[in-house]
Amino acid sequence: MALPNITVIIATYNKIDWLEKVLYGYSVQTYKNFDVIIADDGSTSETKEMIDRFKADYPVNIIHAWHEDKGYRRQKILNEAIVMAKNEYILFTDGDCIPRKDFVETHAKHAEEGYFLSGGYCKLNMDLSETISEGDIKTHNCFDVKWLKSKGELGSKNTLKLSVKDGLAKFLDVLTPTGATFNNCNSSAWKADLIAINGYDERMQYGGPDRELGERLINNDIKTKQIRYKAICLHLDHARGYKTQESLDRNLAIRAKVKKENLKWTEHGIKKTS
Repeated sequence: MALPNITVIIATYNKIDWLEKVLYGYSVQTYKNFDVIIADDGSTSETKEMIDRFKADYPVNIIHAWHEDKGYRRQKILNEAIVMAKNEYILFTDGDCIPRKDFVETHAKHAEEGYFLSGGYCKLNMDLSETISEGDIKTHNCFDVKWLKSKGELGSKNTLKLSVKDGLAKFLDVLTPTGATFNNCNSSAWKADLIAINGYDERMQYGGPDRELGERLINNDIKTKQIRYKAICLHLDHARGYKTQESLDRNLAIRAKVKKENLKWTEHGIKKTS
């Protein structure tokens, strides 16, 4: 079976220094049959200007999907990006996650009808996040354990993820006790499967809206496949000022209802109930 053409959807909001590093990562991918949609939840014009600079000389097509800043509406712009995607397969990530050069290729190779893919990330501290330069990304130094440890602290879990390859990575993906959930920083699915459940629930704010989408995919008979040790990205550090207990509690209540009632469809997604 031919590998799918992929649309990479990158969620962002007013963090151009991190997004710039992410775009350098996607400029040197081993797999070329993809394009990029940047799902922008209302950033200022600085983000557009930076994206336009990249567009002028970038190896794949970039679309900037933007809406006005009216507070946290990330799920709405993600739904718009899903509809906009021209390819059959969609890889979701964040504007603070630098992909290893084989990141898109790994998702393409493991894509399978009836499944979504669940990856993870290697979270860096602020010092390492700031240290990584364009050159470090393009030469892939920032994915080298020795290089990272020479620049700062790297935990044992991240050391393991960045060190394993091939058979051992496959073994650890089977062995890991971590569930294969839908994680917006590193997950992929067929566009048709996402449309079939009406995309993201736009009522949800920070704290599990991606998990909830995955739970509805599973309720709709889509299986999961773990690739957390195969599909590697570096998560750059940042504050989470948009995290509130109210949003966490509301999201948990929505997810509990999805689980209890085996819901496959949200009335608050791509198509709205009149």
